[in-house]
Amino acid sequence: MDTDTKIFIAGHGDVMERCLVDHFRANGFSRVLSSTERKIKLVDPLAVRVFFVQESPEVVVLTSVRSGGIGANQSFAGEFIYENLEAQSNVIHLSHQHQVKKLLFIGASCVYPKDCPQPMKEECFLTGAMEKTSEPYAVAKAAGIVMCQAYRKQYGFNALSIVPATVYGPGDGAAAADNAHVMGAMLAKFRQAAKEGAPFVELWGTGDPRREFIYADDFASACHFLLEHEGPEEFLNVGTGVEVSIRELAMIVREVTGYKGEIRWDTARPDGAQRKLLDSSRLFSLGWKPQVALAQGIRRVNHALEKGEVS
Repeated sequence: MDTDTKIFIAGHGDVMERCLVDHFRANGFSRVLSSTERKIKLVDPLAVRVFFVQESPEVVVLTSVRSGGIGANQSFAGEFIYENLEAQSNVIHLSHQHQVKKLLFIGASCVYPKDCPQPMKEECFLTGAMEKTSEPYAVAKAAGIVMCQAYRKQYGFNALSIVPATVYGPGDGAAAADNAHVMGAMLAKFRQAAKEGAPFVELWGTGDPRREFIYADDFASACHFLLEHEGPEEFLNVGTGVEVSIRELAMIVREVTGYKGEIRWDTARPDGAQRKLLDSSRLFSLGWKPQVALAQGIRRVNHALEKGEVS
């Protein structure tokens, strides 16, 4: 891609959309369009059609229109499946109709079976039942991957789907919310507890599940790499190859935020899947590797929050 390529980033203003927009603009791309900045209702087929007619983007990156942690998945299951299905159907179909050169669809690791062998390989997709706590969102994401595959097979549409590890970065922890992803919720709780001198922080579950995280800059770098790469791949994992337990993550966040109190675990709350480690060897073999270690990334996020660089 040259820096004059018109790139459309479709999302809902979360860390993924923000980091992608920032990455391409920082790398000299002068025509980067954000659905959030343009206030495009991606669930509205007419609004999406008008945008494509007016702007004719050449490259599209499609993230999500609703996402969140276990609490959000349980509270807004209907919105999660409806809004994501509607939006991604609109964007993928209009991208094909308007001859977009390449579409990158961002899936989620919850598309893999709950009891998937670890690390999870691309060929395990749709081989078993999904984790119930995130099933509506996972079904929507799986449908997006299959739709990309179908359009690629029937129409020769250049659509690539990726499944990233949990993306985190500046903006996570900016506001306390029970519906946030685990990293954002944990940062918010520990920062607030440190500020108030609270005697303990309460976290959901047992702390035993293991998760894989990828820093926003690495995620955006991988997306850029894959948009530049021309190959036969239609579905790739994008991770770091490193996992950590939620309990270990809590200890890192506690240290970074300077909190000195107790950590309590609310075991009445659900854990979700026990492990979600991606096998990213296919991507690594193409020549891309992550650069930011977990503790380093968390320190960067906390530093940005301290400086008030995010909201």
